[in-house]
Amino acid sequence: MPESQSETRKVRGDHCLNVFVSHELKSQLKELSQKYDRTVADMVRAVLRIGIPMMEGMSHAEEIMVREYIQLFRKLRQVKALKEI
Repeated sequence: MPESQSETRKVRGDHCLNVFVSHELKSQLKELSQKYDRTVADMVRAVLRIGIPMMEGMSHAEEIMVREYIQLFRKLRQVKALKEI
């Protein structure tokens, strides 16, 4: 088998993910799955598809806020140092 095929070949079970959640979250997922006539796995997949972009956006915004806060803090420190001169 060529090397490129062996690199792209997926290992059986490599796509599986075990996640432990609270009883409340599991019951919410079960209720949603029953309400919309889907499996719990389908609901989890949908939540992950929707939630990942939201989490990426929130994390990016958090990085920007921290970076700007540090810049502001440094500027204030410089202004304070200038006032003391």
